[in-house]
Amino acid sequence: MNSLGMSSHRWKRVTLSVAGVLALGVLPARAELSVPPDKRSIDFEQVITTAKEKVFPALIFVKPIRENYEEGEKEREQVFGSGVIISPDGLAITNQHVVDKAIRVNCVLWKKEQVTARVVGEDKETDLALIQLKWEGGPLPFAEFGDSDKLTEGQFVMALGAPFGFTRSISLGVISSTQRYIGFRTMYKYNLWLQTDAAINPGNSGGPLVDTNGHVVGINTLGLMGVDIGFSIPSNEVRKVVERLKKDGKVFRAWTGLDLQALKDFDSNTFINSEEGVLIKGVEDDSPAEQAGIRSGDILLEVGGRKVLGVFVEQLPQLRWDLAELPVGKPVTLTLRRAGETLKVDIAPALKEDSEGEDFDCHRWNMTVKGITSHANPSLYFYRKKGVFIRGVRAPGNAALCGLMKHDILLKVGAEPVESIGDVKRIYGALLADQAREKKVLVTVLREGIEKLLVLDYRTDYEKED
Repeated sequence: MNSLGMSSHRWKRVTLSVAGVLALGVLPARAELSVPPDKRSIDFEQVITTAKEKVFPALIFVKPIRENYEEGEKEREQVFGSGVIISPDGLAITNQHVVDKAIRVNCVLWKKEQVTARVVGEDKETDLALIQLKWEGGPLPFAEFGDSDKLTEGQFVMALGAPFGFTRSISLGVISSTQRYIGFRTMYKYNLWLQTDAAINPGNSGGPLVDTNGHVVGINTLGLMGVDIGFSIPSNEVRKVVERLKKDGKVFRAWTGLDLQALKDFDSNTFINSEEGVLIKGVEDDSPAEQAGIRSGDILLEVGGRKVLGVFVEQLPQLRWDLAELPVGKPVTLTLRRAGETLKVDIAPALKEDSEGEDFDCHRWNMTVKGITSHANPSLYFYRKKGVFIRGVRAPGNAALCGLMKHDILLKVGAEPVESIGDVKRIYGALLADQAREKKVLVTVLREGIEKLLVLDYRTDYEKED
């Protein structure tokens, strides 16, 4: 069905649901069930229109130009997303994945004026970014936050954004769940989510979820294509992250190396007979938790004397926030239960490193490389705690022809060991600058734990052949 057909269907559904809306008290007090149906429909439409008009002028169409290293060479591409202005001086919120690796961020305002924006801060863990519009035309219209904790299932909301690259749209739906946990299959583990059937399509990312009072109650982030299931970050979580981004440009988190699991986990059918604490599912290698002697299967009961409650998965995000807020480098006492016995251990959390390593384009070799981190590349980190791996290989190209592959870990280039992106930049630059040497070099890589030697012949310039 085309978008017009879908839109028409949605409005039919809304018309049929007006009586239910009145019963839930979503409309103003003056709207009574005794009001004739045609009058109720007019009042309902007026509520939606009023709420929309409060936020629509603050909606922005975000068009970043970013660098992509996945195909073996640095490429520039334009992507589309949405955002919402939250202050008259042009601060705006969008998703981190919208502006990730952006070298320029263009934004289209309500009156179809395009301006550039500066990325103030990003937080990959919650997929939020704060940008500053470069605007000198006076105060901008902005949206106000609502209290997401007061939302209830069945409440009407609107998803505003720029789906599929269209400049502005609105879809209507209800809150399906106010506390949806999606940490089982995504990297987003620090907050619960608002689930809605308001359409969240590609391009809606970063746009506001708005209640019938015209307040932003969420930031639209994820949607499942073909079904009416979308997920938004609750506004109270957004405000917490935004304050950190304003202050530091990022969210600093402590790292313990603990992998938590609810005591009653219906997803994995794991049930621990306890009404307190949380199960330690795993402990990362070389982490503060491992160094403190904590083991998989321990039950964490207290952190610094404060009781821990992780019976159900919905309680895990707050626990992770609490652990992330621990002072870095300062010992804290954890109370554990192991094999029926209670014990105490001291742990000194470390600063969680950036989840992404640095990228570099080895253009003449027709490959891109990236730094290994424990959070972004755990399978590679298992083999090498500090190093560089091949992120992409262009085909046809010199790296591909010599047998280098994506995810190979670089050990040496020639006789030079490789431990960082800085090493690759230095070696690569020196080799290309040496016009007297033959354009061949021996490359040592680690591939799934096996060391391999390959001769990289880069005499052919594939850029000239294109």
